[in-house]
Amino acid sequence: MGGGVNATTLHGRKVVGGVAEGEALVTQEPISFFGGVDPATGLVTEKNHQLYDVCVTGKVLVYPTGKGSTGGSYRLYEMACRKSAPAAIVTIRAEPIAAIGAIMGEVPMVHAFDTDPTQAIRTGDFVRVDATAGTVTILRSHEVEPA
Repeated sequence: MGGGVNATTLHGRKVVGGVAEGEALVTQEPISFFGGVDPATGLVTEKNHQLYDVCVTGKVLVYPTGKGSTGGSYRLYEMACRKSAPAAIVTIRAEPIAAIGAIMGEVPMVHAFDTDPTQAIRTGDFVRVDATAGTVTILRSHEVEPA
C-alpha cells in the first residue's frame, strides 16, 4: 500500500477573489453569521445546527447558502478583523448578506458550481480555493493498492 493523492477540481463563479487553502468544514445546512457564529471565537453557536460548537476559523467553509439578517454582513467582517473568519467560503448560492461580509472582510468566496460542493467535498479534505479563477481543488489522501 502506498499513499496517493486524488485531486478533483470544481468550477464555479467568483464572488470575492483571492486564494486560500486549508481543511474543509462542510455542512448541508444554511449558516447565519449573525447570531449563529460567535465572531470572537469562530464557534457555531446556533443550537441544533449540524456544526454546533465547531470552529470555522481558518477552515474552508462549505455550505449551501446563508440565512439571517443583514447584521450577518458586519459579523463576517468583524470575524475577518478578529482573525476568526473562515479562510474561504464555498457555497452553492452566495446570498447578498454573506457576500457583502466576504467583500468587506476580503474572504475569498466562490459559488454557482458545476457540481454541488456540499456533496463533492467532505469535512477534513484539504481544499485549495482560487476564487479569482472560480476553482476549488479538493485533495484527498488515501491508500491506493498498486495495479
